[in-house]
Parts: sequence; C-alpha cells; structure tokens
Amino acid sequence: MGYGPGYGMMNGWGYGGYGSYGFGVLHMVFWVVILIGVIAGIVWLVRSMASAGAHGALPLRRSAGLDVLEERYARGEVNRDEYLQKKRDILA
Repeated sequence: MGYGPGYGMMNGWGYGGYGSYGFGVLHMVFWVVILIGVIAGIVWLVRSMASAGAHGALPLRRSAGLDVLEERYARGEVNRDEYLQKKRDILA
C-alpha cells in the first residue's frame, strides 16, 4: 500500500490527481456554459411567446369578397341591411 501509481480507491484520480491539474475547473466551466445556454434559451422562448401573444400570433386572413363588399357599401351600391346580410354569409 504505497503511494505509487494506482493508489487509493480512485487510482490516483482524486485529490492531487485529475482535479488539481485544471480539469475539474474546465469541467465546472463546461457545465456553467451549458446552464447559461439553457437559461438563455428559456428566456428567448418566453419572450418570443409573449411578443407573439401581444401582437397576435398570425394575422387572420381576410376574405377578398369581404373587401369588395365593404367597398360597394362605402360607394353606396348596397344598403345597410343588404351589407350586413352579405357579410354574415361571407363570414359563415
């Protein structure tokens, strides 16, 4: 049971071995970078979902027929009752 190669339960990779040469610090930095990346991804996802909710995810597509009907109503070609009836028909 000397202090030569292969001593101890971890064969020299414990104190005074692997960790003391900077690999432990590199391992810790690696996981800190991974953690920061995960947190940044979550923040980005939450912000993008919040902005989509505030501005509307996708604008609803309007019917071209509804645009034509509104123009005809504005020019006076159809009366109010006819406009409302045709609008209900288009949106149904």
